[in-house]
Amino acid sequence: MPRVDLNCDMGESFGRWSLGDDLGMMPYLTSVNIATGYHAGDPPTIRRTVAAAVRQGLAIGAHLAFPDLMGFGRRRMMIPAEDLEDYCLYQLGALQAFVRAAGGRLAHVKPHGALYVMASEDPAVAAAIARAVAKVDASLPLMLLTSAAADAVAAEGVRLVLEAFPDLHYDRTGKLVIEPVKKAWDPELVARRAVRMVLERKVAADDGTELDVDAVSLCLHGDAPNGPEIAEAVHRALTGHGIELAPLAVLLGSSAEGGRR
Repeated sequence: MPRVDLNCDMGESFGRWSLGDDLGMMPYLTSVNIATGYHAGDPPTIRRTVAAAVRQGLAIGAHLAFPDLMGFGRRRMMIPAEDLEDYCLYQLGALQAFVRAAGGRLAHVKPHGALYVMASEDPAVAAAIARAVAKVDASLPLMLLTSAAADAVAAEGVRLVLEAFPDLHYDRTGKLVIEPVKKAWDPELVARRAVRMVLERKVAADDGTELDVDAVSLCLHGDAPNGPEIAEAVHRALTGHGIELAPLAVLLGSSAEGGRR
């Protein structure tokens, strides 16, 4: 039986600013990536999001970012590797405290925005993140877009896992086309793309180029105007095609706690 993790970035509200329908997305997911305060999120938001994820039985990942609240973590920063490692360690510690306080356990790590793109392209950036992960818990898988930094991540004793994005466009080189503000997508189109990513290991780029997909996790976005509707359609389509939904801990045989199927 084909299996896949279904994740979503969340906890990205801050103060009086609210982004995404986290609670509306959670019933359809197996994993969540919770912002740690650098690109979005504040302590009350982190606490509430972690608590809701624990209640739902979801695997919780740390969504690490550059210190860029104003730019939502989407601006590239040239930071010495040692400093980047410290930034990641700081964020991991913050989220881990909230997760433990809620009775859960941290399950994976996923960079956000510009840090995600840079780590997926540059082994030195990925290695700095992986070193921080290894110091906290080397069993935590690191989620990225490509395997370009696989050797660098493995050298730090951390496992690299790849994900794909049914509700984002890809260009012909396989890079993501990020929308400045997330727009509504046709739920059935996203569902068809998700099923194809799992069963055929393919996705069509925005110019029609067929791209290979090698992912164990699919990411959906709760800040789309119809995010929960998309998540429900994807969940229904995947399970309807006999695809089992399971967190990374189950898919990888990890000791990290997962969610429900």
